[in-house]
Amino acid sequence: MNAVPLRWSTFAAPSRFYALAGRLVPWLWGAAIVLTLVGLYIGMLVAPTDFQQGDAYRIIFIHVPAAWMSMVLYLAMAFWAAIGWAWNVRLSSMLARALAPTGALFTFIALWTGAFWGKPTWGTWWVWDARLTSEFILLLLYVGYIALTEAIDDPRRAANAGALLAIVGAVNVPIIYFSVVWWNTLHQGSSISLTKAPSMAATMLLAMLVMTFAFWAYSFAVVFTRTRAIVLEQESDAAWVHALVSQQVTAGAKG
Repeated sequence: MNAVPLRWSTFAAPSRFYALAGRLVPWLWGAAIVLTLVGLYIGMLVAPTDFQQGDAYRIIFIHVPAAWMSMVLYLAMAFWAAIGWAWNVRLSSMLARALAPTGALFTFIALWTGAFWGKPTWGTWWVWDARLTSEFILLLLYVGYIALTEAIDDPRRAANAGALLAIVGAVNVPIIYFSVVWWNTLHQGSSISLTKAPSMAATMLLAMLVMTFAFWAYSFAVVFTRTRAIVLEQESDAAWVHALVSQQVTAGAKG
């Protein structure tokens, strides 16, 4: 039997994606746990103490990767929502819906850890700084998307309405990223740039990158798990779902 060639659309079918994600999720969880432990060990115990901020700076190993993920996941959510809207790809809309809670979580973590970092360094928990304010707006966009898609019963209409909000809100992401360049803000500039060497010790950079990969692995694991649940919810009338449920019931009865 000839193998079916893999194309970009091979796993666009919810049934195929469901099976693939089920195989990947355990490995992603394992990677997330290992990378988190390694990243925290390097960041908390190996990386040197900062000569200006002391040990208070170590919160950046959670704060900075969380802030990066909050922006990346929003763009991913807007991208998949737009694909689902433009080409009526059901799985794309499901992925967008699954991405939103994880993106909101990372945005909240970025704001929360930023407040704990700001208190010893700035002397205050919060200021209406350009970057802080635009990051807070990002959290509101995530919450708004979740509320809007959950408020509409029809999945197609909910996906289209959410896509419109996600696409319009994407303009906030470059504002967050470039806010420290465009305005005179209290928030410090980027320590890592594509055009110049990083302004931090190698062990600090390593810890931050390892934690970033850990957050990526966590995001994939959670989003794939949530997408599988959404697939079962929205495809409940499909024959393959009935066959899957029957198979699980039979396996449970035998066990």
